[in-house]
Amino acid sequence: MSTYTVTDTKKVTTKRIAEMKRSGEKIAMLTSYDFTLATLLDDAGVDIILVGDSASNIMQGNYTTIPITLDEMIVYGRSVARAAKRAMVLVDMPFGTYQGDPFVAQRNAVRIMQETGADGVKLEGGAEVAESIKMILRAGIPVCGHLGLTPQSVYKFGSFALRADEEAEAQKLIEDAQLLQELGCFILVLEKIPAVLAARVSDMLSIPTIGIGAGAGTGGQVLVLHDMLGLNRGFKPKFLRHYDNLGDQIVDSVGRYIIDVKNGAFPSEAEQY
Repeated sequence: MSTYTVTDTKKVTTKRIAEMKRSGEKIAMLTSYDFTLATLLDDAGVDIILVGDSASNIMQGNYTTIPITLDEMIVYGRSVARAAKRAMVLVDMPFGTYQGDPFVAQRNAVRIMQETGADGVKLEGGAEVAESIKMILRAGIPVCGHLGLTPQSVYKFGSFALRADEEAEAQKLIEDAQLLQELGCFILVLEKIPAVLAARVSDMLSIPTIGIGAGAGTGGQVLVLHDMLGLNRGFKPKFLRHYDNLGDQIVDSVGRYIIDVKNGAFPSEAEQY
């Protein structure tokens, strides 16, 4: 068993993220949606905690990320931000909160920042949401972009399959990545695209990239915490590495608790007042 030791406990900021890109240091990002687990991630030394709209799947049991609301994301974001002393906290802007009126997008991003205490927001898309990104940045809010498989567009794509594996879509992704950097995004998530393309985009940009299912050539990686810990049993895409099998461990622990309660072994005399 190995434990990562944090040598610098200063808050991770956009400036520090830029420095990590320049020095070639990889960036470790994980999702979290609650205070308790976010505290553990922060203690472990993760660089960025993403309050992902994947909470729609993980916390609420929805098939897609589309049903989750801004108010719900703010509750999750506030819980995580309270826990994070070192890690940067980014909150996903949910479906429908930024794709239309740029002024509405700015207002929603301001709400996230004011009501959660997060360090920035993340949103999906390229040229289609450029005006919204401009307005959010104009308010002084750091923006993380997201290209490739963008789950909020799953009904448009028709599946969660690999994206940008054909030349036209790959070229658009390259152009969108350049545009997001020019607009002022400080970091970019690349999801489920060919590793060669992800490495090309990462080398091309001066801002760091974070990959998920995009190979090792990006500036860092992100996984959904519940997936990498084996809590989301049965979910085993090619890009996912299980670092533990907590799902089975929890079922076993609960089973042993039930047995102890049923047979009167819990609580013992030492566990009574």
